[in-house]
Amino acid sequence: MKKWFAVIGNPISHSLSPFMHEKWLSELEIDASYIPIHVEEDNLEEAIMGLKLLGCSGWNVTVPYKEAIIPFLDDIDESAKGIGAVNTVVKTKDNRFIGYNTDGFGFIKSLGPINLEDNILIIGAGGAARGIVNAFKQGGFTNITIANRTAKNAEKMIHDLQIGHFITLNEAEAQLNSFDIVVQTTPQGMKNQANTLPIQLNKLKQHAIVADIVYNPLVTPFLEEATKYNARTINGLGMLVHQGAIAFSYWNGVYPKSEDMIDRLTENLGGNYVNR
Repeated sequence: MKKWFAVIGNPISHSLSPFMHEKWLSELEIDASYIPIHVEEDNLEEAIMGLKLLGCSGWNVTVPYKEAIIPFLDDIDESAKGIGAVNTVVKTKDNRFIGYNTDGFGFIKSLGPINLEDNILIIGAGGAARGIVNAFKQGGFTNITIANRTAKNAEKMIHDLQIGHFITLNEAEAQLNSFDIVVQTTPQGMKNQANTLPIQLNKLKQHAIVADIVYNPLVTPFLEEATKYNARTINGLGMLVHQGAIAFSYWNGVYPKSEDMIDRLTENLGGNYVNR
């Protein structure tokens, strides 16, 4: 039986996952398909049952179902337990369905070579920040600081994940030259959002890595500002591609050409921006 994979969400028409996975399947000559499936919120349980009954070999999960899908799975991996969210479902040889979260690991992979001793600043305390902090923790990183507009969400995340400490955004600005990696995880900088910066970057450390998980636009105001201080800037496209590539490797046992895909999607999105 021919393998097939899917991505479920609502909405789903904007997803770049079908393009990525179909290209990878073709390049690696794997006889399988990958399709997007729009699922209404009232039909999630029936949709999951359908995927299982119809022999889906694995699927990705996007908003708004990353948390809601968990009760319908047989188990979840540590990558998902730490944050309570699943973005990848893997079918095992004994027909069990296990949930994983590859978002944070995809982000870390997008950074390229980094050191366990690096001092890391995470701006924001939402779901994306939680996934990234959890992945850093599992990767052995310990020097993690969370800056957020309000303390409550940041302190809850720190308590839940048992790593990091909280500082205010003003304190982050004042201490900025002590951080080797700065990660912007808030919605600020997205297309159609106000072009305001979560923190000012004038005290940025020379040659620091500055990342924004947004990829539309490819160059956010935050990254544009960071280039003025000789930072190595990284947009969210690498995270998108690498989280998909990790899921692909779970399903097919081989890691696809992620760097080629980043270049291809950059071109398709109408930009010539290269992480540097």
